[in-house]
Amino acid sequence: QETFQYTLLKWAEELDSLNRVQDLFGCYEQALELFPDDEVICNSIGEHLFRMGFRDEAAGYFHKAVKLNPDYSDAKENFYRVANWLVERWHFIMLNDIKRNMTYHSAIQKVVRLGCKTVLDIGAGTGILSMFAKNAGAHRVYACELSKTMYEISRDIVAANKMETGIKLLHMKSLDIEVPKHIPERVSLVVTETVDAGLFGEGIVESLIHAWEHLLLQPKPKGKDGNCEEYGQVIPAGAIVFGMAVQCTEIRRHHRLGVQDVAGVHLPASVKFQSLAYSSVDSEETAEPYTTEKISRVPGGYLPLTESFETMRVDFNNLQELKSLATKKPHQISVPVIQEGVLDAIIVWFVLQLDDEHSLSTSPHEETCWEQAVYPVQNLPDYFVKPGDHVMMEVSCQDCYLRIQNIHILNADHGTDVERGSNKNEEESLVLRSEAELCSALASLQTSKPDEIRQICTLESTEIALLNNVPYHEGFKAAMSKVLTALTPNKQMDVEGIGGEMNSGNSQDRNSLHIAPDPFYVLDVSEGFSILPIIAGTLGPVKPYSSVEKEQHRLTLDLISEANHFPRDTLEFWLRCVEDDCAVLQRPKSDKLWSIIILDVIETSGLIQQEMMEKAAISRCLLQSGGKIFPQYVLMLGMLVESQTLVEENAVQGTEPTLGLNIAPFINQFQVPVRVFLDLSTLPCIPLSKPAELLRLDLMNPYLNNSNREVKVQICKSGQVTAIPFWYHVYLDEEISLDTSSETSHWKQAAVVLDNPIPVEIGQEVVLNIQHHKSNISITVKQ
Repeated sequence: QETFQYTLLKWAEELDSLNRVQDLFGCYEQALELFPDDEVICNSIGEHLFRMGFRDEAAGYFHKAVKLNPDYSDAKENFYRVANWLVERWHFIMLNDIKRNMTYHSAIQKVVRLGCKTVLDIGAGTGILSMFAKNAGAHRVYACELSKTMYEISRDIVAANKMETGIKLLHMKSLDIEVPKHIPERVSLVVTETVDAGLFGEGIVESLIHAWEHLLLQPKPKGKDGNCEEYGQVIPAGAIVFGMAVQCTEIRRHHRLGVQDVAGVHLPASVKFQSLAYSSVDSEETAEPYTTEKISRVPGGYLPLTESFETMRVDFNNLQELKSLATKKPHQISVPVIQEGVLDAIIVWFVLQLDDEHSLSTSPHEETCWEQAVYPVQNLPDYFVKPGDHVMMEVSCQDCYLRIQNIHILNADHGTDVERGSNKNEEESLVLRSEAELCSALASLQTSKPDEIRQICTLESTEIALLNNVPYHEGFKAAMSKVLTALTPNKQMDVEGIGGEMNSGNSQDRNSLHIAPDPFYVLDVSEGFSILPIIAGTLGPVKPYSSVEKEQHRLTLDLISEANHFPRDTLEFWLRCVEDDCAVLQRPKSDKLWSIIILDVIETSGLIQQEMMEKAAISRCLLQSGGKIFPQYVLMLGMLVESQTLVEENAVQGTEPTLGLNIAPFINQFQVPVRVFLDLSTLPCIPLSKPAELLRLDLMNPYLNNSNREVKVQICKSGQVTAIPFWYHVYLDEEISLDTSSETSHWKQAAVVLDNPIPVEIGQEVVLNIQHHKSNISITVKQ
């Protein structure tokens, strides 16, 4: 069987490389007929499916492999990585939100008892709202769910709660449901919670327009009495969307460039950096124009610059209003500033009105399962505001996303009188009345004409935070300078080049030397956008190679090189030089080796990068004598904490929050022991120990690595250990290190969440077992 596995996997790789996809899966099908319970084959099929973008199907195979062999670490790690996509973490958080569940339950119970006996649940998830309707006395309940995984979970849950005869589950999009093909009748009630932090982002408008036209009974005419059963209605009945302008340094550093010079490299005004959340008014892309944050937990907090204001109302029981939402022109809002500060973002939340009696708020002041939508402010000449100023913006629901665009500041000094319309007709006349005033006010805001923008560079928010991370770049510059100095033979090197900055002057000096020094080769294989190759190029006769993949990133790096007076062709793009994208680690030239190879060791999520140790092993073979890998080693630190928040975000806690319904065992199959993208500085938790060193990963000296070690941790406060948060000190060399938990860090942190809390007493010693396999690390408490 082992020989068969080995041969199959090698042949699968061959078929994959030849793009013979049908043959590849034909082979796997035959293999599973021979060995239906082989976890290695199941895991391998999952890996191929995952690479091809079939996450749902991949997870099914990873899940099966783990069930067949719970100790198979490759399959476990694969399953954990896809489980987050399949069953997003908010499912656990929402199901644990007892207030949300009770409010929906009460609203559904009330309307079903008034006569709405036929119900359609759109985007059913675990089926909790369908079961509320059935328990309330609905005669027929239909539930549709698009995700294959969630559909299968809900099927098991409905059966476990003995309601499979009363709830018909459909694995399809509500937009594809037809009467009588899929459901036999139009229904009197649609229940849904297909809303995201920006209210409309999960397509609720589109699905309700379709429901009113094809799946619901006619709405009850105004002022008419009659049995609920004869008319259609929707829960939630509507929503009011609110906003607030805020100052928040954490949002700012992730969405706006705050530095012009990074470790001696000048970032020219001809390059405009913007985050993915920036949404231009004429943008045709349907990408989310906002990010989401739990604003109450943002590191450093936030300062309200305006009162909260209403941005829009929507009635989900009014078909005409829903239809007009997507086509309506943006309406302008003017909000007075009440507090001096820097305008960083508009944050948005909403009140979901389930009916005239029940509502749910997603406000940052409420303790709920919801995050808020964040619209970062970008591309203003000046972000400073003071009382008397107005923040102006345009609000619309184009392409079914809530868009807040054209955000700008109207200064009090210009004396422009802008009153906010109290109703929609006034709003339209306000736009016409103040347009000319606005134009002149905006023209006078522009203090100096900016340089011509030659390149717009769109980056992930973590990449902008990295560009703003000064200690990171200064640390790399100092560490690279030390390596290159140590490698430089005195007679060949213009020593001033090392550690100094290269400008047009000294590059000419170097060219006039009798002996042109052989360049040092530096390869940067960090993930995403990185200016480290340009920093390396300032350190003397260096031939830096960048492995950025996107063309706009290459053009941007070329413009930065030009602005820093690099001779042409100093910077090479490595993926243009290698035939295979996977083969980024090879020699620069047949007779040369690398002086420095920069690896990305930590994901921004807080986990170790996959295949990092394998990359380090190849890199060591490609270094010249005295050359170095950066980082040279990494220390993993962790501590024991008590955190109810992490427990509730990781698994559904019994039947109490789900009002007696048996949901937890089914959804908890998809719980993942590691929570990622955490901010430890604001995580609600009680530290029970001091930080301890858990693991050392050495990239230069692999013989120093332990695949299994035990660590004793001293308890300094009595309580219950529920989680072990961890972070890293990344050592570029013995003296220069970066802390992934520092306030300037672009990295987030992660935590292992225990299945069961462990009571501990002050002074006690707890033993942790740390296992390291490939790039996977597991932390368990030894009892």
